[in-house]
Amino acid sequence: MRRNFLTTAIAATVIGLAGTTATLAQEYTFKLHHFLGAKAPAQTQMLEPWIKQVEENSGGRVKIEIFPAMSLGGKPPELVQQARDGVVDLVWTVNGYTPGLFTRTEVFELPGVYTNDPVATNLAMYDMFEDDLKEEYKGLEVMWLHVHAGQAMMMVDKEVRSPADLEGMKMRIPTRTGAWVIEALGASPLATPVPEVPTALSKKVIDGTLLPWEIIPPLKLQNQIEYFIEGHEKTRLGTTTFQVSMNGERWNGLPDDIKKAFSDASGRDWWGQVGEYWRASDDFGISLAEKAGKQHVTLTKEETDAFMSQLEPVVQKWVDDVTSKGIDGADLVEKARSLSKQNAM
Repeated sequence: MRRNFLTTAIAATVIGLAGTTATLAQEYTFKLHHFLGAKAPAQTQMLEPWIKQVEENSGGRVKIEIFPAMSLGGKPPELVQQARDGVVDLVWTVNGYTPGLFTRTEVFELPGVYTNDPVATNLAMYDMFEDDLKEEYKGLEVMWLHVHAGQAMMMVDKEVRSPADLEGMKMRIPTRTGAWVIEALGASPLATPVPEVPTALSKKVIDGTLLPWEIIPPLKLQNQIEYFIEGHEKTRLGTTTFQVSMNGERWNGLPDDIKKAFSDASGRDWWGQVGEYWRASDDFGISLAEKAGKQHVTLTKEETDAFMSQLEPVVQKWVDDVTSKGIDGADLVEKARSLSKQNAM
């Protein structure tokens, strides 16, 4: 009986230790909330690899759970506030869903500031973050910022080769800078979150949309769009800025080694890799549309120049707007252009 008792006691101790080890293995659990579906490339090819790296860096002490498609409630424009309020720990969201909060970062969305290189732009944002951008992310700890491959034109049934071809059209836009682009081209802008684009197209609320090719597969836009249009050498009409950020108080309460697990996974090299992902994902998206028999239109250099010439006032409009709020917009434009050019080399 004594032997059986000892065996039972040892087994109970081992089980208890195993339970303790399992508990220690995941001391810190985080919820990451975002607006696209679980199968969207942004989750499978960007968020999930980053999460895996953070968890590995922590030695298994960190667990990050993804909640896609606004499954924790709310609408996409509420994600930033959810993170600031601590309703969730982490968010991936579009900066422009909350106009006026990330004004300085908007500089990278402008046509002519962003042209066609998400890697160079992401690295330029990294280089400007501490001195020029960080102050507008109060209440948040930014893991990384990024852009997508740029705003291309997707038209339901009209080929567009000049600004005049857009006059009177109703176009979905992602941000206020996108709205200025559409207005400058003579069309009517309609703000529509990405998940609502297919419905807006099917109901003919919009004639087309500004989006990157990356979004074609998850939204199945090859079933609704006939013309996919971009400029010479992949030139786009600006882009959209995004962030992955943590609640500031949650971050401040973490020990240094756990902070390091996140920081090491979110360094400058990662910002560049995210740009590479968006370029590759963009190429895959347009290949899907081409295989579906849709028209991939690449404008000539002359046609592209005509668009960019008509969009030059958009940059000045942004500079005037932010300067009126006490921000040196001209300086930000100069820095963003210069650093983007340097990082493209």
